[in-house]
Amino acid sequence: MARLSAFADEAAEDFAAQVDFLSREGISYLELRLVNGQNIMDLNRRELAQTRLMLQDHGIKISAIGSPIGKVSLEEPFDQHQEKFKHAVELASYFDTALIRIFSYFAPAGRNITACREEVMERLAAQVELLKKSDITLVHENEANIYGQTPDRCVDIVETINSPRLRLAYDPGNFVQNERIINNMDICWPVMKDYVVHVHIKDRKVDAETGCLPGRGDGQIKELLAELAKINYQGFLTLEPHMAVSGVFSGFSGPELFSQAIAAVREIAAETGLSCA
Repeated sequence: MARLSAFADEAAEDFAAQVDFLSREGISYLELRLVNGQNIMDLNRRELAQTRLMLQDHGIKISAIGSPIGKVSLEEPFDQHQEKFKHAVELASYFDTALIRIFSYFAPAGRNITACREEVMERLAAQVELLKKSDITLVHENEANIYGQTPDRCVDIVETINSPRLRLAYDPGNFVQNERIINNMDICWPVMKDYVVHVHIKDRKVDAETGCLPGRGDGQIKELLAELAKINYQGFLTLEPHMAVSGVFSGFSGPELFSQAIAAVREIAAETGLSCA
């Protein structure tokens, strides 16, 4: 059975409103990214404790740490970024989740990211090395302008690092936006599916400035959920609709549009035979 999760910061900035929204919608998991407008990575100990207590009080668990790890230029000193990565690992343990969402770096100014492949792999290998004795898995999201923007380079990352501690998060909306792919289930999914353990539900029309209701865009959400039903997918479906604002580091939908997105995903899941809770 798939489990529904959400980037609830797309419903509200205020964290209390986020957890109230999830409770009203009957969603028991949150992909933790922004708390009261701050990235989870930047909260102090008191704020982290308050966040965890609020989640516990509402019976909400964490599907993944929605970290910005790897969403920086390779020009940023790796030692500094590695310290941030270690903090993300600490947060995963603190919030009792086995997944950390990551990215695979932007190229330095004036360079092409494909020419930086070796440095990207070195950084990812160093991060995975820290997880050798851990049960935490990094899930790499396909995103614009990073090394892993395309399906073949996403697979290159996983196969080069060659560790069960690194797998893929699949985001069809990003393929529409960044690669202008309107048939990702023919082009992207077959290449990546063996390594996908996490799915983001974001739909979009080519050339649109924001996302759209799941199932109404070019992201082939219905076809994706049908495939997940066929393979008896057991992971998370994290809603990230970006229906009002679509930014580099986050998006926004508002509670009304987000509720519509949740209802649409539940309807498509029922139509395709994908069991989800």
